[in-house]
Amino acid sequence: MDGIMLRTERFVDDYLLYLMARASHAVSSEFHGTLRKAGVSVPVWRVLATLSGSPGETVTGLAEACLLQQPTMTKLLDRMVRDGIVKRMPDQRDRRVVRIQMLPRGEQIVRGLLVSAKSHEAEVLSRFPAVDRLQLKQLLRAMLAKPARVRRSIAMAA
Repeated sequence: MDGIMLRTERFVDDYLLYLMARASHAVSSEFHGTLRKAGVSVPVWRVLATLSGSPGETVTGLAEACLLQQPTMTKLLDRMVRDGIVKRMPDQRDRRVVRIQMLPRGEQIVRGLLVSAKSHEAEVLSRFPAVDRLQLKQLLRAMLAKPARVRRSIAMAA
């Protein structure tokens, strides 16, 4: 074509952030069928999974962990409180802060889903036997860490 080089790949096909987002979407979508069968929405699943094993989370922390805007999280939590799945509690150290804790009904809902999620994770990872699972998770956790924490952990390792 007279010296004009045609790209064989779109930019996004080799862009890490896009690839991570698409991979997450594709793999998560597989698990969403399990949630639908259980009658649990994705946002409720994210809240329950985040609260599982936690003594309680702030609304802001939950919103961040669950990939929701805070007003959306507040409305979701209102419904979950009404349904007896979670409760709001004042923080022990700062009464101005509200913590969200899972109630027994929430634990009952999430128990089997946690097992299904781990099973799904294992099945997904088994598709890629050459991948070092621990390294992959460490890399993703490092990417999620706040920049200041990353710099501190790098400095401490040196």
